[in-house]
Amino acid sequence: MHDTTRSGVYGTPPAELAQAPEGAAQFSPLIPGSAKLEEQPEGSFSDMLVLAPPGTVERRYTTALALRVLAPGGALTILAPKDKGGSRIAKELKAFGCSVSETSRRHFRICTCERPTLLTGLDEPLAEGGPRLDEASGLWTWPGVFSWNRLDPGSVLLEQNLPAFSGRGADFGCGIGVLARTILASPTVEHLAMLDIDRRAVEMASRNIADPRAEVRWVDVRNGPGLQGLNFVVMNPPFHDGGAEDQSLGQSFIRRAAEALRPGGVLWLVANRHLPYENVLKPLFRRVTPKVEAGGYKIYEALK
Repeated sequence: MHDTTRSGVYGTPPAELAQAPEGAAQFSPLIPGSAKLEEQPEGSFSDMLVLAPPGTVERRYTTALALRVLAPGGALTILAPKDKGGSRIAKELKAFGCSVSETSRRHFRICTCERPTLLTGLDEPLAEGGPRLDEASGLWTWPGVFSWNRLDPGSVLLEQNLPAFSGRGADFGCGIGVLARTILASPTVEHLAMLDIDRRAVEMASRNIADPRAEVRWVDVRNGPGLQGLNFVVMNPPFHDGGAEDQSLGQSFIRRAAEALRPGGVLWLVANRHLPYENVLKPLFRRVTPKVEAGGYKIYEALK
């Protein structure tokens, strides 16, 4: 066994199923401030705990990275809900040359193994799960990022209906920069803060948007973006957390936008038709105007 004693954790596994060691380094790209698992030296950790992502490409990539950073004989614990990839983890680990023990608890599959001396088959998932240039959109993207392999129809609808903005603004949940391209096409935009909770999205947006007026930041908008006096905010807010619908996410985005806008500032928002954001918008804004409804989406303009 390598003489390292470093512990790592990816994501926030349920504590009742798997407890991360005290002082374990966090590597989730969805937790701002986390370290980058891609940058850790091979064989530099004694144990890793991973809450596996649900997407196949992202999960195999993360698993391969976790195995690579373990020293031979190092311990890997990886778990996921059975219906969100958990039922496939053991097979994927075996393909990498691991001997796997598997248990089931609370609808989760929990797999444990030691890193074998010889790992097999890592190159393909590492290549497939990393950044890539999408030929159709001309944008850099990364598996696991929101709508990474297709243009989100809500964002497309919003992009097609945005006015030409002026002054200083923000793109809450900027993703890889789809909306920012349109926003920055206006020469009267002075500055655009692009904010996202996903480090991978932030890195891709930084590649995709070279405009010096853009500032890309890795932050959780819900905790407060630290912005004030803005002329405009644009958003396609998330409404899923861990695969389950959570309307409080979008509601929090709306409240943060209201705090960041100056009087007379404007919010442009796209949402799925069924989401009841009107009840949050109306107390916070002087005027709320439905602008477009199409394809299961609705767009609102809200004046502060």
